[in-house]
Amino acid sequence: MTRNATAASLAYAKTTLGVAAIVTSGYIGMSASTAEPSTHTATNETWIAKTYVGGSADEVVDDSETNSSAETTSKTDAASHKQDKLVNKAFREGPTYDTTYDAEEQAEIYGGKSAVEPPRPLLEIGREQYTSGMYDQSSTVLGELNPLLPGLAVYGDWRTAVAYNRNNGKEIGQIATRLNLDVDLKITGTERIHAFFTPLQKANVEFTRFEFGAGDGNGQFNDEFDPLPQTLFFEGDAGSLYSGFSGNPASFDLPFVVGLYPLFLQNGIWANDAILGGAVTLPAKNLPALGLANYDVTFFAAFDNIDNANVLGANGKPDNDNANLYGVTTFIDAFSGYIEAGYAAVQGTNEADGLLEHYLTAAYTRRYANTVSNSTRFFANFGNDGEDGYAVISENSLITGLPSTLLPYANFFIGFDNPRPLVDGNGAGILKNVGINFETDALTGYPKLDDTASNAWGGAIGLQYLFNLDQQIVVEAAMVQPFEDDGIGAKNSQYALGVRYQIPLDRAWLFRADATYQILEDAEDNFGIRTELRRKF
Repeated sequence: MTRNATAASLAYAKTTLGVAAIVTSGYIGMSASTAEPSTHTATNETWIAKTYVGGSADEVVDDSETNSSAETTSKTDAASHKQDKLVNKAFREGPTYDTTYDAEEQAEIYGGKSAVEPPRPLLEIGREQYTSGMYDQSSTVLGELNPLLPGLAVYGDWRTAVAYNRNNGKEIGQIATRLNLDVDLKITGTERIHAFFTPLQKANVEFTRFEFGAGDGNGQFNDEFDPLPQTLFFEGDAGSLYSGFSGNPASFDLPFVVGLYPLFLQNGIWANDAILGGAVTLPAKNLPALGLANYDVTFFAAFDNIDNANVLGANGKPDNDNANLYGVTTFIDAFSGYIEAGYAAVQGTNEADGLLEHYLTAAYTRRYANTVSNSTRFFANFGNDGEDGYAVISENSLITGLPSTLLPYANFFIGFDNPRPLVDGNGAGILKNVGINFETDALTGYPKLDDTASNAWGGAIGLQYLFNLDQQIVVEAAMVQPFEDDGIGAKNSQYALGVRYQIPLDRAWLFRADATYQILEDAEDNFGIRTELRRKF
């Protein structure tokens, strides 16, 4: 074929395409019909439904109308009008700006970012965390579908505080310190061995400190030391292990953990302890029949190191070696919110043989009218030891014009009999998260209101402000109102006013200050003031 013939063919093809575009009246579709005029209405043109810009098929002129030789001028005008409407509906209006548009400012949103270098771990060997670049080829000793990503990291924080506290009649000034060390050995992308150490303290109660001043300080340096790990566990994913060993991609995820592992449920209210046992999770499931788009179910069990207030030893004091624990918990996205629920049984062994306690919890969290965020939590414990209890906690925060930085909150509770958490390694009660006046500092013996919720009601109202997300201040008033003196919780009314301030000095150092004054009816008031430096690594 000559060059002229080729050009003529291209010109003919372009002309034909242009005519075809005009004949189709401007709509976009997918059709298996012939280009020749048809003498009958086409049916089942294609198994793929026609797709039109900006509208549905019934809004567009039919093929038989556009190709009919008997079409009138009025029908042509109507089709053109419909086409104009469809084109207008195909695109949204462009953005509008209240002030003069600044192109450089818009580009700065993306181009003005720079890398943030966080504090690195104390020790890193092998594949480092949160890094990029060229990596050496990984070993496939666990299978080509589960390559090794070995790396050892030692990280944590070091906290040192100076405090002057009056707590339950004792007045002590002290400087105390604690060291939290995490040792993490990565094996693959999903498997690791992890340990946690707190070498400068004993039993989360006594910390390395020097007591000075005040009437009850001993004026001595108190050296506390515990080299044993607080957690030591292996965790991984059975699906990834199966893929590696079999050479076939797994169709499931099944994360699990075995060893002395942390159990942290309901924001630590229901469970906050390291227990010896295992757990397995069925993640990211759905149940269309019930409208559940996403839910997880976790089964857990433990056979030692169970810090439950009802498990007692031969001396009548809590003993974490005398029980077994079995439980299940679930997390569900449903009803325009988030549901947490769980059940667990504590079975006594050894000196606590015969004990059987049941623990239930449920919570629902959602935002209402884009104005209030609420979490309502229910806790119950009952069994054969007579220490039954029930509690309801309502956590509320107001969504302001500064939703990320200005957070007014109001949390309330009511408890009956003797409600208790399932497990808590710090000996805290069910109200530990109601407000800053219900929590201690896990370092200096900072005072707190009664946190048992035993036959009492009350709450905390406060304001948290985060400035430009670079510092925090919290001011809070709280109270506990007992309606029965059961010898467990508060005997009389308690009131508190507390304040907290935190600011990062750089990316590794954090400064924090707290103060509280607590009025206890028919008892000596509590108060505390403290400052703390925290170094993260």
